[in-house]
Amino acid sequence: MAIVVIGGGQAAAQTCASLRSEKYTGEMIVIADEPYLPYQRPPLSKQYLAGEQNEERLFLRSEKFYEAQNIQLELGERVTRINRSDKEVATESGRNFSYDKLVLCTGSRARKLNISGSDLKGIHYLRSLDDVKAIRADMQPGKNLAIVGGGYIGLEVGAVAIKAGLKVTIIEMEERILKRVTTPELSEFYDQLHTSAGINILTKTAVSGFVASQDSGDRVGGVSCASGTDIAADIVIVGIGIIPNIELAVEADIDCENGILVDDHCCTSDADIYAVGDCTNHPNALLNRRLRLESVPNAMEQARVAAANIQGNEKTYCSMPWFWSDQYDLKLQMSGFSTGADQHITRGSIEEQQFLTFHLKAGVLVGVDSVNCPKEFLACKKLVEQGARDGTKLDPARMADAAIPINEIQESTE
Repeated sequence: MAIVVIGGGQAAAQTCASLRSEKYTGEMIVIADEPYLPYQRPPLSKQYLAGEQNEERLFLRSEKFYEAQNIQLELGERVTRINRSDKEVATESGRNFSYDKLVLCTGSRARKLNISGSDLKGIHYLRSLDDVKAIRADMQPGKNLAIVGGGYIGLEVGAVAIKAGLKVTIIEMEERILKRVTTPELSEFYDQLHTSAGINILTKTAVSGFVASQDSGDRVGGVSCASGTDIAADIVIVGIGIIPNIELAVEADIDCENGILVDDHCCTSDADIYAVGDCTNHPNALLNRRLRLESVPNAMEQARVAAANIQGNEKTYCSMPWFWSDQYDLKLQMSGFSTGADQHITRGSIEEQQFLTFHLKAGVLVGVDSVNCPKEFLACKKLVEQGARDGTKLDPARMADAAIPINEIQESTE
């Protein structure tokens, strides 16, 4: 049997490793359009951008791993078509690869801005290793950096850039940063954090175009806002979300809707094709709904599930989503979702930048945000999952009392 894996990120690397762990000994081929070994993306906007981590440390597995595991790497090779009837994939260079099972780890790409001046030099998107190499070449102390988008990417890049001596402005069209992912209170905390570091944050501000530099007509010199304000910018980084790479699946007539539709075995509408990671829209029994996640833990767990099922070892995906973001010396960790919660409880000290915020709905814990409380967060993740599984209600007073050990707050009020 031959298994072809399309992709070069966390999902692809974990799929390969998990297949070998599941005792698959047959042919395995990884086809990735980038020329690099499969690598992790989270450090790109943090440690790698800051120069604290070298390129080699980005790679999820060494080249020796793939050699030892007899995994064929086809790097810098773009798949252009999936032929389901002949069970082949075709590449841009004219090659064809046959498969018995196919795993789509196609990931996602940065959402682009198509406005006046968007083709000027110095305007960057941050998704790939090459993207960050280009950004690093432009990031010079004293330069004006404008970041379009106040989400994780924008804030992480801003934290690196302000420490590197750039003048940073973050432009967010919503009324607060991080609106899509967290509560107003946590948005305010991070707004103050970045403002105190010297970053200028503009909310409720839409970008209408980019202005060329007076010194170089083909390079960006500023950002025009719909309000009529112009912001000086020697370099621009746009971080306004990502789009799942589903084109191969769509053209192959595989069911898609806001991602490649998979079941709880990570199988698509074609029984011989699986999909893993950012590109998937999957069911989650804990949340009782389908969703598409942009998350490393999700990619890794889906890879394990897909590998097990390819080998005939039935395994279902049923994990509580969790995320993290590193900004300055603070680690934000989040499990579950605050959306729909009717009660929010803070434990610890916001002023000392070490706290947990619990999100409850009808007394049941549905989400938790943790700032610099990594040990407590591990216990909280379990509590969020427990609440989703059995609806256990928690005592708000015990949750808020930092004197009570975190593993003792789950005493039910009933």
